Amino acid sequence: MLSPFTPPAALATQIDPLLTFVRAIGLEVREASLEGQKTFLPGLLIDRGALVVDRQRLLYPGDILHEAGHIAVTPAAERPRLLDNVTENHPEKEGDEMAVLCWSYAASRALDLPPEVVFHPHGYKNESQWLIDNFQSGQNIGLPLLVWMGLTTTDAFPRMTRWLRQ
Repeated sequence: MLSPFTPPAALATQIDPLLTFVRAIGLEVREASLEGQKTFLPGLLIDRGALVVDRQRLLYPGDILHEAGHIAVTPAAERPRLLDNVTENHPEKEGDEMAVLCWSYAASRALDLPPEVVFHPHGYKNESQWLIDNFQSGQNIGLPLLVWMGLTTTDAFPRMTRWLRQ
């Protein structure tokens, strides 16, 4: 199980289960150096619908699930056009953030991870604990979007019917 506050030396062993999960649900993952590249999150880049991971620069392994969520909730035909910060200059995608939060929570539950791994205190505009509290109390932010996308049902959540939007 991943700990939400792990020293950098232990990060390498935390990354593998997350990448295995992301690959198993059908997303492309590439590992590469992102040195010198501007990225939205340290050590992660979305490149034409693939998740690029730089293990040396990744600070928070749970960010893998969040970025994978952005790819997953995008319709399959649009995924190859996803680049970098998927919402930048795409205001129509800003609503996807709620779906991604919910998707990330479901992924953390499927992997039996504490939600603090994804919703770590160094992200989410200082609202990490608020997000965790809401999900744990059944206030599933973004769930109507995941249901609309055909990824789960209200009754089944956090179990997903499928992980990728068609």
